[in-house]
Amino acid sequence: MGADDYVKKPFSQRLLVERIRALLRRQDAVAGDVVGDTEETKVIERGDLRMDPLRHAVTWKGQDVSLTVTEFLLLQALAQRPGFVKSRDQLMDVAYDDQVYVDDRTIDSHIKRLRKKLRMVDDEFSAIETLYGIGYRYNEE
Repeated sequence: MGADDYVKKPFSQRLLVERIRALLRRQDAVAGDVVGDTEETKVIERGDLRMDPLRHAVTWKGQDVSLTVTEFLLLQALAQRPGFVKSRDQLMDVAYDDQVYVDDRTIDSHIKRLRKKLRMVDDEFSAIETLYGIGYRYNEE
């Protein structure tokens, strides 16, 4: 434990649980245990996509793609269950905590920027599909 573990009052239970999980992950990493057995830390490989949550690294067709935290979380949520539809509300829950309010169109903007970044690497990128009035789906190619 150190200064980075200090939590200022008032704090949410969600924040406290996440801090405890982070502390336990660090302790396991120092002890030499294998990290990566949870859904949030597992490396995701879907076709040409490879995501490493522990390193916050994304590659498409072997080329690095630089993403913001929000874009990374959205892509991770979509890629974890390819073919399944995620509504804007579900994606907002993934990307933002309960104390932040954002319009559902904000998710559309993030998806647009995410697609643009992936198209910079591959002009043919079309793995994120929009289902109008419903949400988004990741399709393995």
